[in-house]
Amino acid sequence: MASARNLHGLYVITDTALCAYQLEARVEQALLGGTRVVQYRDKSSDQPRRLAEAKALAGLCRSHGALLIVNDDIELAATSGAHGVHLGREDGAITAARAALGPEAIIGLSCYNDFDLARQAQQAGADYVAFGRFFPSRTKPGAVQADPDLLRRGRVELDRPLVAIGGITPENGRSLTASGAQMLAVIQAVFGARDIRAVCERFTALFEEENPT
Repeated sequence: MASARNLHGLYVITDTALCAYQLEARVEQALLGGTRVVQYRDKSSDQPRRLAEAKALAGLCRSHGALLIVNDDIELAATSGAHGVHLGREDGAITAARAALGPEAIIGLSCYNDFDLARQAQQAGADYVAFGRFFPSRTKPGAVQADPDLLRRGRVELDRPLVAIGGITPENGRSLTASGAQMLAVIQAVFGARDIRAVCERFTALFEEENPT
């Protein structure tokens, strides 16, 4: 897939509270800071608003050469023009998402601290797998704890990009990229920041350190 080459770098996830009334502007600041993947995450039942926002973000991401992934909702991913969908353990089968979205779609799966689930996701055709939480998380404080050994093992045993999530900051993210994470998924540290672009630039620098030119 041509767009799959973007599966590296900073992966930001929107938050309805942190991005209220300024969603596009805040996401654009993240893109200007070097974000490669944006996940639109909105658990509300306001379908018309969600569709309008997802369509707007899909266009914005394309204008910046980035990817838009929709959280959980396969239908919304299909109708909004997003590049793909991110699924949790209970969000539907990867095969169903592939059938609905087509061969070029990006499909990711949350694997928590379960390496066997990541292996199954790869076999089912997922384009990336996500492990976490690695650090205390305001978004999901009760999420299971993941160990960086999952990332180190994944680089050896899996052939899919690895995403790390959960309480990640520019200060602690370096340990995860060093362990093998090709993407860092971030909510609070980006959209809770006063200067979104600046903090995204700090995250982006972590990947430049791993791959100096």
